[in-house]
Amino acid sequence: MIGQTLDGRYAIRSRIARGGMAMVYLANDLRLERRVAVKVMHEHLAEDDNFTRRFEQEARSAARLSHPNLVNVFDQGHDLGRTYLVMEYLPSITLRELLKQQKSLTAEQSMEIGEAVLAGLAAAHRAGIVHRDLKPENVMLADDGRIKLGDFGLARAVSANTTTGQALLGTIAYLSPELVTRGVADARSDVYAFGIMLYEMLTGEQPFTGEQPMQIAYQHAHSEVPAPSLRSTEASPELDQLVLWTTQREPEQRPLDAGEALDFLSAVRRGEPGENATRVLPSDLGGTPTPSTTVLDRVQQEALAAGSAFTDGGSFAGTAEQTPAADPPVPAGPIELAAASAAKRRRRGVWAALIVAVLVVVAGGIGWWFGQGPGSKVAVPGVAGQDLAAAESLINEQQLVPEVFECSSLEIPAGKAVRTEPGEGTRLDRGATVRVCKSTGPRQLAVPTIVGLAQPKAQELIGSQGFTFGKVIEERFSDQQKGTVLAALDADGNGLGETYSEKGRIDLIVSAGGFPDVTGSSPEQAASKLREAGLEHAPEHNTEAYSDTVKKGSVIGIVPLSETVRVGDTVGLQISLGPELFDIPDVAGKPLQEAMNILSGAGFKPSTLVPDALRDFAKATGTDPGAGKRAPKGAEIRVKSTISL
Repeated sequence: MIGQTLDGRYAIRSRIARGGMAMVYLANDLRLERRVAVKVMHEHLAEDDNFTRRFEQEARSAARLSHPNLVNVFDQGHDLGRTYLVMEYLPSITLRELLKQQKSLTAEQSMEIGEAVLAGLAAAHRAGIVHRDLKPENVMLADDGRIKLGDFGLARAVSANTTTGQALLGTIAYLSPELVTRGVADARSDVYAFGIMLYEMLTGEQPFTGEQPMQIAYQHAHSEVPAPSLRSTEASPELDQLVLWTTQREPEQRPLDAGEALDFLSAVRRGEPGENATRVLPSDLGGTPTPSTTVLDRVQQEALAAGSAFTDGGSFAGTAEQTPAADPPVPAGPIELAAASAAKRRRRGVWAALIVAVLVVVAGGIGWWFGQGPGSKVAVPGVAGQDLAAAESLINEQQLVPEVFECSSLEIPAGKAVRTEPGEGTRLDRGATVRVCKSTGPRQLAVPTIVGLAQPKAQELIGSQGFTFGKVIEERFSDQQKGTVLAALDADGNGLGETYSEKGRIDLIVSAGGFPDVTGSSPEQAASKLREAGLEHAPEHNTEAYSDTVKKGSVIGIVPLSETVRVGDTVGLQISLGPELFDIPDVAGKPLQEAMNILSGAGFKPSTLVPDALRDFAKATGTDPGAGKRAPKGAEIRVKSTISL
């Protein structure tokens, strides 16, 4: 799909992710000039009406929702034989990727992410939408700090919550008991999945695991989720209660929806007293365990397995069938007793000496192996900012194997080492592979359309697209509205191409609006208007011209001294000479019609009192105004004449 354009609008640029139903691409919206994420259903699934229906259902479900913590859906369509969905592009990592990096999260991180997820989920529940696939893979952690919930591919209206006759939907590790046993899901099923996810954030592991999916599903249906504080010191009593409340096996004992769970978590984050914060919990949560849930420690379990029993006080006692072991025979006389004792001591001494010798050898071998031998670990050296060859040499000196890959960097010049994976100081076995990042310089980002935008909008767009706004280097007079961007330039003053370096500086040239209207003004008035517009008037650059519409001495217009006029430049004025005057030709003695034609050719409007029928018998005797006088073009000239019959 890369390089193709869907519906003549969405130009596919690169692949972002692959899922079970679809592939997600980064694309440019050519109509609105923005980056979007396009989710394209796999071609082999597009032929299945059920999959297509579910895919279109995601678009409808998500389009009904508008919330800061939900991924926005912009468009949906079918082109090139593919069904696709257009969504908000969010540079981010998923919660799953964060958990892989950190193993588990702090209480504050867990509550911040949990509150955002519940806020988005509550908006969906208020709109009558059940997500049904809540899991860390669907929680987006944006680079700018936003937290959003996405992927409504399994979402359905609350009124249509049964899945009878279908395979269980959602990831098995987060399925609620009612989905496992009855195939029914509602808002409380999403709340259960959230509780499992909160447990995983706090502890770094899921509460139920198994080799087969059905083993995990069975535990969801028949076991209680343990308190996270048993596995993590980050879990407070309030967070324990929230996990236990949201993961109750009976839906009636959970919060009604995400909104109720959000109220509780928000109260905990605000630090309200636990007594007030936990009033919403069912009364049967948080009490002491019933006798039926008593847990035997390992010693007791082993004792039971061996056939032993416990007294009422909890102490261990043998079973009734056990009988004391018979005492070993003792030599009857003192000589035999002494000999036996000495032999026993000798045997103990020999065994002790052998054991000590073996332990010394083993300890020495282990110490050598892990201290200086092949089994010893070495620290990954720091290579940031060094030449790639020097970085590889440092890694080789530690008896590690360098492997080069490329990555972008804002600080490190292209061609130099940026970092290592694992990071500096990590201790590894000798011979282990260390990946070295070779800088390709800053990332090359797509340049949005800036020309034609108002200056504040352009500055905001520059920052949001990953660039740095420099300054307005010039204001030019143009036919564009004042403040409109006329050009966007890079740090060297050149025009921008299709891509530009991340955080690169962008300067702007903006419009100062049109020239002030000075036509018909006096030169003094025109000069004042020019100063108000930021221009300087230079009288030595004034010109004069005839004008039929502007009276003599008034200003016809502005005389720019260059093709581009900037704020602060100097201009002249064009002063009117009034209408241009022309000499009236002498037509005396000429036939009347010829005289009138001469006057017309000179640009005047001739007239006569002689009727048309008699003009061939008339001669011109003069004009009014007279010959030699001056008049503007188009002026009426009366032709005097006599008639000879």
